[in-house]
Amino acid sequence: MPNVAVVDMTGKKVGDLTLSDAVFGIEPNADVMHLAVVNYLANQRQGTQSTLTRTEVSGGGRKPWRQKGTGHARQGSIRAPQWRHGGIALGPKPRDYSYTLNKKVRRLALKSALSDKVLTGSLIVLDALTLDGYKTRPVADCLKAIGAAKKTLIVLPENDAVAVKSAANIAGVKTAQVNTINTYDILHADSLVIVKDAVAKLEEVYA
Repeated sequence: MPNVAVVDMTGKKVGDLTLSDAVFGIEPNADVMHLAVVNYLANQRQGTQSTLTRTEVSGGGRKPWRQKGTGHARQGSIRAPQWRHGGIALGPKPRDYSYTLNKKVRRLALKSALSDKVLTGSLIVLDALTLDGYKTRPVADCLKAIGAAKKTLIVLPENDAVAVKSAANIAGVKTAQVNTINTYDILHADSLVIVKDAVAKLEEVYA
């Protein structure tokens, strides 16, 4: 079982924590993580792009010249795709890009991402994140003290409005809860900071 140090907000080691092999100690599956990342990015797409076809562009109701005898190629409308300001042929229309991955695949991808952070030494377990008020400085000082990278994901055991808003102004720092973390956010972050209570909840859900 992997063991990690537990640190406080000043960066001082306050204990050790043994992580579950079923969540933090599996062999990372790169293919499954790739599937989860592609799925996440596809689900973020708005799909609102739209182009006008020749029937939707205004004008062009009259035939520009007679069919025969002009020397020109025959034309039926000045809004055909080959004309300037004409409609777009086979252009994009609004569509839904989202799709669903199997639950087992999603869980395996998440556990693979967590295990990868343990293997690379990018996982930091924080004893507690206690703040007196809505202040960015204590969170920034904490991340600096514990050696977190510029791109950091902080995983909280539950919704903490004070911690979320205090970290919101720090560039590259994102907060998540145990029930909202995803594979993309974990892999995108260079450091994964998990509050100790959140580790227990993760192991309870995914072990």
